Amino acid sequence: MLRFIARRLLETIPVLLIIITATFFMIRFVPGGPFTAEKAVPPDVLRNLEAHYGLDRPLYRQYLDYVGSLLCGDLGPSFKYPNRTVNEIIGDTLPVSLELGGWALLVALGVGLPLGILAAARHNRVLDHLCSSFGLVGICVPTFVLGPLLALAFGIYLRWFNVSGWYGPSDRVLPAITLGLFYAAYVMRLARGGMLEVLHQDYIRTARAKGASEARVIFRHALRGGLLPVVSFLGPAIAGILTGSFVIETIFQIPGLGRQFVNSAFSRDYTLVLGTVLLYAVLLVALNLVVDIVQVWLNPKLKFE
Repeated sequence: MLRFIARRLLETIPVLLIIITATFFMIRFVPGGPFTAEKAVPPDVLRNLEAHYGLDRPLYRQYLDYVGSLLCGDLGPSFKYPNRTVNEIIGDTLPVSLELGGWALLVALGVGLPLGILAAARHNRVLDHLCSSFGLVGICVPTFVLGPLLALAFGIYLRWFNVSGWYGPSDRVLPAITLGLFYAAYVMRLARGGMLEVLHQDYIRTARAKGASEARVIFRHALRGGLLPVVSFLGPAIAGILTGSFVIETIFQIPGLGRQFVNSAFSRDYTLVLGTVLLYAVLLVALNLVVDIVQVWLNPKLKFE
């Protein structure tokens, strides 16, 4: 396992370098600049600002300077917030996005897994059709549609929850449900498909022939193998939950990293965009590595090699 982890980490280095290089040059070729997005700046002031941040140097030199600072753990200063660095902004906003992602993941697993197991246990019955309908609707309705509908119904009309901010426990409900239900639909369909495949295996028939109850057959014998598709999906799903928070944080005015990323893209804050993209790339690689290890633990037939 240690060799597997070391090999994956070594393979990650060129991938991250490609991501950094592509993002660096793509955002520099976008029209506009970090100091001309909001209002016109006098030419002398603009030259002084570019000289202060090193933007007057050749592009390849800026790239080498950024990579050198990155190797030291410095993501650079923010162009939109002159008195703050990208490290400080990420340190302040990342916990908010992680908390939102954690609640959304609980909603996705807490809703999707029981419905998927129930649908597989009641295959081709009324409950199966109801759960499958939920999965279809959940996949078809995007978060930017579901979010305003939930805010309108439960925030404005019923006044049960707040529709903006991140202060108390009630502020977490609507964003977590909006983000979690979309992935709960995928989890339900994957859990249903995986459980149906396992429930038709020979060892399940043997367990039933020995007189094992249906609950024991499902939770003791079938659940471990039936959840393999869900485990495979969790890596991209968690990454999608974190990146999907861009929309949710904007809709519900949550001060998280996703909202900062959207604002930095509009204001051409080069360093903040690069730092956010790099952080999400590292999180995605780490999550995929954890998923691969869990898959081997759940299925002994798989090998780390």
